Amino acid sequence: MTSFISSVDQRTKLAGANRLEVLLFSLGQDQLTERNEVFGINVFKVREVMHVPDITRAPDMPDAVEGMVSLRGTMVPVVNLQKFCHIQCNDKPKILMVTEYNKHVQGFLVDSVETIERLSWEEVKTPPPMVSSRMGGLVTAVAQLPDKRLVMIMDVEKVLGETAHFHDEEHLFDEIAAYTKREVHGLFADDSSVARRQISTTLDRMQIKYTATVNGAEAWAKLLEVAERAEAAGKSVSDYIDFVLTDVEMPEMDGYVLTQRIKSDPRFKDIPVLMHSSLSAEANQALGRGMGADVYVPKFEPLELSAALTRLLD
Repeated sequence: MTSFISSVDQRTKLAGANRLEVLLFSLGQDQLTERNEVFGINVFKVREVMHVPDITRAPDMPDAVEGMVSLRGTMVPVVNLQKFCHIQCNDKPKILMVTEYNKHVQGFLVDSVETIERLSWEEVKTPPPMVSSRMGGLVTAVAQLPDKRLVMIMDVEKVLGETAHFHDEEHLFDEIAAYTKREVHGLFADDSSVARRQISTTLDRMQIKYTATVNGAEAWAKLLEVAERAEAAGKSVSDYIDFVLTDVEMPEMDGYVLTQRIKSDPRFKDIPVLMHSSLSAEANQALGRGMGADVYVPKFEPLELSAALTRLLD
């Protein structure tokens, strides 16, 4: 199964072409709905896949956290996605997916993994309200597979935000200083509700005005609207927007393509772009810089984000 995670350079090139590869997995057949949904996770975030090892139970864990496993001397928390998604299945999870998000390693228990599917971000759409409601907001995007099945991209950041302790440490926001040198307006794009909430809190603490969008395509459309308004007023786009903050993985248009479009358009050449991602591998950061990103900031580090913004705005 470890052969799933290979050819990193090739996958990095795919990302730069607005494409991605997702590892398909199942949580088993729900006894209530009799449905066996197909989920997907970006292979960039998967370190390895294995049969479930011995799990050490630990006290005072959130309900869906089964405990810890030792992987090459490191203790890794394990989240049971069946429990988290309230799927009632007769069979216990058989597979452990070991993932890395923003340098945090954790395992997800799933029923099975299938294969890797190559998708275009243009084919990956924001989930319709019916799907989003049925899955409790846990699905950040959907796409149709060649065999006509629907794959749901799970908002893993939401899972981690509700089972871990590194997303919403309120005391971190208390250390963020207001930016008072001038009035600032930013534009940001992120498909994760957890990430959008944390970005908004950070910018609110800095007293920065902002426009929030849910993917690169929506952010690009907003930029084009601003460009038209600026042209009509005889002004520069930078008179209206001081920076763009973008996630990497987003439906319809990813952050790499959004950054590339911004940096290749003379109207936006003076606007700094911050790439904000849980993809912590150096290859991803290098690709972001190659697309023209001015700064690469890790997700769920509000102090780093506020410091990076302050440096750019000064």
